Amino acid sequence: MSSHREAPEISKDPVADSTDVYAFVSPDRPERVTLIANYLPLQAPDGGPNFYEFGDDVLYAINIDNDNDGVVDISYQFQFTSEITNPNTFLYNTGPITTLQSPSWNRRQTYSVTRVDEDGTHVLGSGIPCPPCNIGPLSTPNYVSLANQAITSIAPGTKVFAGQRAEGFYVDLGAIFDLGDLRPFEQDHNTFGLANTGLGQMAKGVNSTAGVNVHSIAIQVPINQLTRDGERPDEVTDPGAVIGVWTTASRQKARIFESSPGANLNSGPFMQVSRLGNPLVNEVLIPLGTKDYWNSQRPAGDKQFAAHVANPELAGLLPVLYPGVFPNLAAFNKTGASRADLLAILLTGIPTGVVAGFQNFTGPTQADMLRLNLAIPPTTSGASNLGLVGGDPAGYPNGRRVFDDVATIELRAIAGATLPLVDPSFKPDAAAGAISMGLTSGPSDLTAMGTESYLGTFPYLGTPHSGFAAV
Repeated sequence: MSSHREAPEISKDPVADSTDVYAFVSPDRPERVTLIANYLPLQAPDGGPNFYEFGDDVLYAINIDNDNDGVVDISYQFQFTSEITNPNTFLYNTGPITTLQSPSWNRRQTYSVTRVDEDGTHVLGSGIPCPPCNIGPLSTPNYVSLANQAITSIAPGTKVFAGQRAEGFYVDLGAIFDLGDLRPFEQDHNTFGLANTGLGQMAKGVNSTAGVNVHSIAIQVPINQLTRDGERPDEVTDPGAVIGVWTTASRQKARIFESSPGANLNSGPFMQVSRLGNPLVNEVLIPLGTKDYWNSQRPAGDKQFAAHVANPELAGLLPVLYPGVFPNLAAFNKTGASRADLLAILLTGIPTGVVAGFQNFTGPTQADMLRLNLAIPPTTSGASNLGLVGGDPAGYPNGRRVFDDVATIELRAIAGATLPLVDPSFKPDAAAGAISMGLTSGPSDLTAMGTESYLGTFPYLGTPHSGFAAV
């Protein structure tokens, strides 16, 4: 998955588990950037009576590097406060929730937004309401209205939203983690060297995340508030046009458990327990024994993990599991060439001159961040959810839009589809076809084969699935 339950320790702490981060020039507001960080993975919509919420004891942050050193220059920080309005009932609500002030809503959250930059710490808003979870037609009869009430302007050109959304990331989890048993190629799977004798029939991939929800923190700000010179860039080749973006979750260093529930004390400095820049890095590239350590580190130190990016385990497994379907990269590796394509896509950005009319290069510092070129306008017609490899420079790895099919893009790259950037003689056609069919919900389109939908305006991720309608 993009970063859902990707490390042993964070899988035990879902409120601090960052699942996805997005950064894109807003299609309906091209003078603004939208930044989204998702947490609490794989929410069952009917998960009552204690429905999902952010952690009051977690410091959430969306971080921006605008001077190409992998160190945070601007951080938008979010902290939440929960309130019980009726402690004498076991119910989340005792009647319909029609507004964010409905007295029948018994467990609600508010939050503060703080910007930290070189000029200091600036509280942009506090007491901002979250919407409730989408429980069902009796409890939340007009959920779209409730969610819209929670979209809050906190400064000129700046608005925020924090609350439940429909999961927008799609991938066939059941297939991938069953020893890579890709449904369209099941008959070609070679399990530990034993020929497959017919595990199943050819079938389309399944969207394992269809019907589940996440919690999103979204902020939309003017572009010039994120650049190093305070200007909106207009030249794609301008090094100052590129920003790096990642999200983090932190907990205080010490926690004291009291005998009275709810009276636990947290103290000390905040320590980072989760982070996410590019999707699938910790999930697929970082080995099991290092995943928790990776989550504690800052992007500027990611040189220590570069070997895992340059030699991905999955690239060697695919041709073994599917002989003749995926290209064998052993011959390429024997030449001594490194996976400079993956190192560029994930750790430095793509320099000017590699792809015509495109760059998102942030210099030699190897850092796992989304890299967004702010001078590239949003694609408003004919957008490809394969992003740059689909001919659409406004999509991943130029930032990441909510509908970008990052599983297909990155796994194609791992299988060799982007090797022609460093070795034009390499032919990746087999890898491109196999990855497209086997690891997502089917051929690429903007709605994940109709299993998920998105909004055309802020906060862009779709209305969360109703608990009553869950099957």
